[in-house]
Amino acid sequence: MRAVWSEETQRWYFSVLDVIGAFNQQEDYEKNRNYWKYLKAKLKKEGSELVSATTQLKLRAADGKLYNTDVMDMDAIRKLAFSFPNTKALTFIDWLTSNDNSIDGQSRIFKKNLRKCVDWSLIEKKKYLAAMGDSMTDACAIKNLLRESLTGDITSREMFMKGGDYSYYYEQEE
Repeated sequence: MRAVWSEETQRWYFSVLDVIGAFNQQEDYEKNRNYWKYLKAKLKKEGSELVSATTQLKLRAADGKLYNTDVMDMDAIRKLAFSFPNTKALTFIDWLTSNDNSIDGQSRIFKKNLRKCVDWSLIEKKKYLAAMGDSMTDACAIKNLLRESLTGDITSREMFMKGGDYSYYYEQEE
């Protein structure tokens, strides 16, 4: 699902067509576009404020180019989910907003750790290599290992240099 962060509003905006595709479990762009066209007309006719919550931002399309695209923030997407006839929309919203792998979850984790860096001296080489080996199928171990070694010492030249030294150390054969 395509999303873009707006520095101006400090919010994530999601492609309405991608959201509709997720709600309906439909990958066909034209079907999603037609559904949105129908739904938008219906919502306008009903006097819903939801359509006015839609804005346009540039998002990358399948052809690699940026195009103005209908987008909504998370609040509007929640409201949109309630206008859908199936329960898949609400299930998707629960997933999107409540797990650490969601955009909201990653944003919360990123903001919380923004003023921190990894103190590599706190990570044992064997644990790191094992977690890296497992990370292709399950990233939890490496995330936890790194999270446990975060420090607020982000301006220290020593901490920065230590990161480079440890990366060489981890790559050396024993």
